[in-house]
Amino acid sequence: MLQVSIFTRIMVALVVLGGLLVALPNALPNSITAKIPSWLPHNSVSLGLDLQGGSYLLLEVDFAQVQRDKAQATVGDIRAGLRKARIQYLDLSTRNDTVRVRVPDAASRAQARTILDGLNPQLGGTVLTVGGGKQYDLTEQDGLFTLTMTQGYKTQTHEQVLEQSLEVVRRRIDEMGTREPNITRQGEDRIVVEVPGLADPGELKAILGKTAKMTFQLVDETANVASPTVPAEDEKLPMTSQTPGVPGGEVIVQRRIMVSGDRLTDAGSGFDQQTGQPVVTFRFDSVGARQFGDVTKDNVGHRFAIVLDKQVISAPVIQSAILGGNGQITGNGTVKETNDLALLLRAGALPAPLTVIEERTVGAELGADSVKAGRYAALGGLFMVTLFMILRYGLFGLFADVALTLNVVLLLAALTLFGATLTLPGIAGIVLTMGMAVDANVLIYERIREEQRNGRSILASIDQGFRRAMATIIDANMTHLIASLILFELGSGPVKGFAVALGVGIITSFFTSVMVTRLIVIAWLNITKPRTLAI
Repeated sequence: MLQVSIFTRIMVALVVLGGLLVALPNALPNSITAKIPSWLPHNSVSLGLDLQGGSYLLLEVDFAQVQRDKAQATVGDIRAGLRKARIQYLDLSTRNDTVRVRVPDAASRAQARTILDGLNPQLGGTVLTVGGGKQYDLTEQDGLFTLTMTQGYKTQTHEQVLEQSLEVVRRRIDEMGTREPNITRQGEDRIVVEVPGLADPGELKAILGKTAKMTFQLVDETANVASPTVPAEDEKLPMTSQTPGVPGGEVIVQRRIMVSGDRLTDAGSGFDQQTGQPVVTFRFDSVGARQFGDVTKDNVGHRFAIVLDKQVISAPVIQSAILGGNGQITGNGTVKETNDLALLLRAGALPAPLTVIEERTVGAELGADSVKAGRYAALGGLFMVTLFMILRYGLFGLFADVALTLNVVLLLAALTLFGATLTLPGIAGIVLTMGMAVDANVLIYERIREEQRNGRSILASIDQGFRRAMATIIDANMTHLIASLILFELGSGPVKGFAVALGVGIITSFFTSVMVTRLIVIAWLNITKPRTLAI
């Protein structure tokens, strides 16, 4: 154990030197950090919400609405399929995740089943769907066809919607220009959003509270808005702004979606060159541009509704075919409102509504107090551990203290390098790591003492101390590491921050307490060549 190759010594020196360079910006004021050359590390560890203040939101995804939307889309597909086959049907309706339709003609039921089977695709064979299966379970009783959403389809949809919601929330917050947001999944249907430095959560709620699901649908100009009944293939929607030539605050549009908003590739805000009003400009992808061009070409002179979250924001008359895939939305209020709408369209629509079930605001003063308290706790813990090691093991205790200091440096470097967020529980993890970091040195030194009592020489005692303590050190660190991984996997929020700091600290402490301490001891032996060993 006392024979260390030149390669190992160089690698240890490079790791320590690299850690010092990466961790150095954390100890420097911003004025000096800004002057560091770009080719040197200049990032510092990101502080969490509890350390620098900001806004916290806990969002819940409305999966029930997703199931209703998918069932409603299936209703539209069934209506179109049966009409195309000229099959008479009755009582086409949906309730939660179930769709029902009655075919009174017994001779047409076999053909109707074939059509319904064609509208009920097979799921992909993934882990979530356990080998595939249909999206709906199809049953029939006396001409009444019932399609019930399968559990595999629900599970697949659940995961897809949650992952897509996370991505859309992340894109929307990034568009706001915030720094280092923390967006994580909590449980089966919740999303945690932490935005350090944002003092007002109202702006955050306004951006995240809108689904921003945009569709382009034709206005049914034959329907009577004042009538209490609406045709089954239509729906009555409110107007958010007054469109010239459209009386009242509501409009009836066809349920069929001509162009979906997910075909948008870009959106921006600007001003109309003729009226000077704020407008939102948008652009479709190639498929959306073709669909948009076909619709406008076939419906010149008719109204085309732009629907956002089940509200008509504009219903202009199509003057001519729009073939370039570009368009604009007018009449949307102030410049800020058009900017917010463009932001939502660029980030994409949420696949499901989000409900704010908890919100918190942490002041910057409270965060500063937490940083100060954490700093005192860390320095106090470091001082007490170093003092104990010196009093207990003398010079060898000083060697362990040097390794402990380097352990803290490497821990900060690792957190900085991997972009981890340091929270108050994370500081607690660092303080706990300081005490655990010298455990390996205690095991080694006590083993060296035991070998001395057995009459071994200085070199043999040190060699056997490092060698025989290694198995115990590995076992202890592995159990601690497993515990931190379990905390990270099962915990959330502050628990994850604690687990990250603890887990990284275990790895760095193993490196410093074994490798760095051993090299220091070897260097001391080579320089002083002691005749006795006082430990």
